[in-house]
Amino acid sequence: MSRDRSPRRLRRLDRRVLMAASVTALSLTASGCVVVHGERELLPTATRAEAAEALKDFTAAYNAADKAYDNSLDADHVTGALGDIDEARLTAGRANNPEGNPGHSPLEFTDAEFTIPKKPGWPRWFLADVRANRGGDSRWLLVFTRDAAEDPWEAAYLTLVAPDRMPEFKRDKDGWAEAVDPNSRELAVPPGDLSASYTTYLKGGGAIFADGSHTSGWRDKRAKNAEKPGLVTQYIDEPLTEGDYRPLALRTTDGGALVFFTTHHYQKQTAAPGTAVPTPNKDVQALTKGEIKQSLMMEFVSNEVALDPPRGTGNVSVLGRIEGLTGAKGE
Repeated sequence: MSRDRSPRRLRRLDRRVLMAASVTALSLTASGCVVVHGERELLPTATRAEAAEALKDFTAAYNAADKAYDNSLDADHVTGALGDIDEARLTAGRANNPEGNPGHSPLEFTDAEFTIPKKPGWPRWFLADVRANRGGDSRWLLVFTRDAAEDPWEAAYLTLVAPDRMPEFKRDKDGWAEAVDPNSRELAVPPGDLSASYTTYLKGGGAIFADGSHTSGWRDKRAKNAEKPGLVTQYIDEPLTEGDYRPLALRTTDGGALVFFTTHHYQKQTAAPGTAVPTPNKDVQALTKGEIKQSLMMEFVSNEVALDPPRGTGNVSVLGRIEGLTGAKGE
């Protein structure tokens, strides 16, 4: 099942294509080797001041978009899984409340801690670990990324984690963290394979993931909802790993990694002859194309954060997951 890409992503893709073409042209016209400075050198992905400014800019843009239910106001500050979830939320909100969000309450962050890795090349990214004025005691984890120096910092991942489940990160003498290669075989599951491993687990179970609300608990919930009188619910799960959905991982002090990754899900409700699909809420209706007669197909994007231990030492623990409806179709 293919997914449409928003104009925001198409513009970014066009820019990257042009940049790639420029680099190619340079390599063809110059004699000998072309050295791109900074592509191999380990450098902090941001200064601490830049990280703080990125969080400030995101918060202001997010609040403006939420107040007006206008995704154009924060489109340059979100991307990837968070961008998809946020855009759909604002679109549904605008459809149901054209004048704006009547229940808007500004999101506020305090006690910000930044984990900034040293790594070569692009993309550059960092983690903001903050306390918010909602979500109880959970820490809000926002991963900011950008693909070029002229790009704005964009929040690609947002998850909530209980403070006592947050790991300690490996840092050098200057306080910079270590990014983990997506293909690293030192971990229970290479970060680049976590999305596919997770969707495979949701379909058939297995021993890779530790029990919890986002693993065995989610599978149990699905099993209970799969068949009800007059209604069948089917689930389709797909990995999502390319471009702005790439997994990002930070080394922990025990040799493992904290990994952020994205998955893509479909949920289809089909009513038996003579019955109807339960009427969805207004937000679902706002994102639904077609008329809901006998079935409703809902599309979701989910971003997860997991502790991936050193290979041979245990199972992957999914610490947090935020899922959002991004589209629906009635038939």
